[in-house]
Amino acid sequence: MTLAGSHLELLVEEPSMEAFLRALLPRLLPQDRTFEVHPFQGKSDLLAKLEARLRAYASWIPPDWRLVVVVDRDDDDCHALKQHLEAIATRAGLRTRSSAGNAHWQLVNRVAIEELEAWFFGDWEAVRQIYPRTTANLPSKQCFRDPDAIAGGTWEVLERVLQRHGYVPGGLRKIETARAIGAVLDPHRSRSASFRAFHQALVEAVA
Repeated sequence: MTLAGSHLELLVEEPSMEAFLRALLPRLLPQDRTFEVHPFQGKSDLLAKLEARLRAYASWIPPDWRLVVVVDRDDDDCHALKQHLEAIATRAGLRTRSSAGNAHWQLVNRVAIEELEAWFFGDWEAVRQIYPRTTANLPSKQCFRDPDAIAGGTWEVLERVLQRHGYVPGGLRKIETARAIGAVLDPHRSRSASFRAFHQALVEAVA
């Protein structure tokens, strides 16, 4: 039986994901749970340093702590990337959610497909709370129906959509936008399968 997690350590690839999670998680987690977010300087930096960081955790992590690793898929094959992350965790001596079965797990790997901004498209109502001039029916358009399948780089697509409605004339401020949307995004509205998988792992970790 898995012991409920009292604290989450989240390893993420860059500061905009950190900003998003710091705004989102206090609204999602029970009040007696704590968390910390550790950003890296991009995906390559995280992947290069991940095994050493996880080995350090494995040497002292309390039984009621959980580790969550979140990376963007970008142009990688999702399954190959997930397998790579799983192998790193196994070499570091940690039990992953995927490998533990019904046993206690210490770490879960999650992939944002293809980038954090796809999670924003998954709850367009949240985006419209921050940018109310944007089109309400955007999710019904074919190229936006599946947020995880938006082509061309989701942050660039979001920037273009916002600029068409008179926002971010100087370019998308990723950290600012992530923080604002993280404060209003509702997981139960999300149409992003990769976000729902992330959310489910969090729920399981602290249940």
